[in-house]
Amino acid sequence: MLFYQLVIICCLLVFLGILLWNLKELPSLPRQLPADMSPFVSVLVPARNEERNIQRCITSLLHQNYDNFELIVLNDGSTDRTGEMLESLRCSDNRSKLRIIEGKALPEGWHGKAWACDQLGKAARGELLLFTDADTFHSPESLSRSVAAMQKSGADMLSLTPRQEMGSFWEKLIVPLIYFILLCYLPVRLVHAVSSPSMCFANGQFMLFTRRMYGRIGGHGAVSADLVEDVWLCKAVKKNGGKVLSYNGMDTVNCRMYRNFSEVWEGFSKNLFAGLNYNFPGLFLLMLITILVYIAPYGFVVSSAVNGNFSSVYFWLPLLQVMIALVCRLLIAGRFRQPASGALLHVFSQIVLLGIAANSFYLVAFGDGAQWKGRRYNFSGKRA
Repeated sequence: MLFYQLVIICCLLVFLGILLWNLKELPSLPRQLPADMSPFVSVLVPARNEERNIQRCITSLLHQNYDNFELIVLNDGSTDRTGEMLESLRCSDNRSKLRIIEGKALPEGWHGKAWACDQLGKAARGELLLFTDADTFHSPESLSRSVAAMQKSGADMLSLTPRQEMGSFWEKLIVPLIYFILLCYLPVRLVHAVSSPSMCFANGQFMLFTRRMYGRIGGHGAVSADLVEDVWLCKAVKKNGGKVLSYNGMDTVNCRMYRNFSEVWEGFSKNLFAGLNYNFPGLFLLMLITILVYIAPYGFVVSSAVNGNFSSVYFWLPLLQVMIALVCRLLIAGRFRQPASGALLHVFSQIVLLGIAANSFYLVAFGDGAQWKGRRYNFSGKRA
């Protein structure tokens, strides 16, 4: 048992080390304007049933301090007021930059977002292509600073980690796990330092491409059936010899992904197993780490306290494990302006993560697929 407890502590210290390295190495966007303001940028927004978000998103994009851009929004078969709200935005101050197109029917072999983005990419005229989600909000300098980073780094693909807005209890509990898993398990610097496509990270909420590289990989056609298209676009870029970079976008882009437990559950269930490339050993390993490293220590501490057994093996070492995990969560919460309350309830977020992982596997292996925004997807991510 002592050996087990020491192994868990070693694992946690490794995760803490990766996290500290990532917090140091994940750069912020340059604050100066681009040296060359001439690249024409196409800002591309797929929108399906986004009446809660679309006005805020598009208004923020129309008021950028970088003038040389076009904004194209694709209404992807919305059944709510998205189309109506887009039409009203035509009367905005910068309406000359805004173009609205209606999406075509989803073909066999494609999932919805990739198909919408593929149509946007073909309609774009820019030298640089920015794909951003309709639930994002952009500061006036988000485009100019991203172009400056692209010019300075020579990247072919640039991605940001936006600030995740959270309102409900369940958002605060679960959404921060995105950055927890990313920053504790993946040395982000290796994404651009190592040429292997196996080392990849990208965030589909904000992805900037050079047109040359986007065309070389075949656009979103390269990920037509991949539900987690951002990571697989990163892989495609690296396979084609491209340079991929990630930046801390906390002070330039915000995103409100979900608003209640149902949306959190469905959204994470759709993406979790798919994000592991439907690899059961990988999913099993994630669940095993979750149980042994983050949940079991609480069981030891509580059981030992109830029984009055304050031995080092059954109480103090597990308590140390709990504290290291909480330090990781609090460091991330501080850096990315996440609520500390969610971090302190870390064990409950891990328990819910186990349920989401099991549900994600069930939907693929035994269910009728994942459902999102009125569409249902089968094992491969294709439309069912």
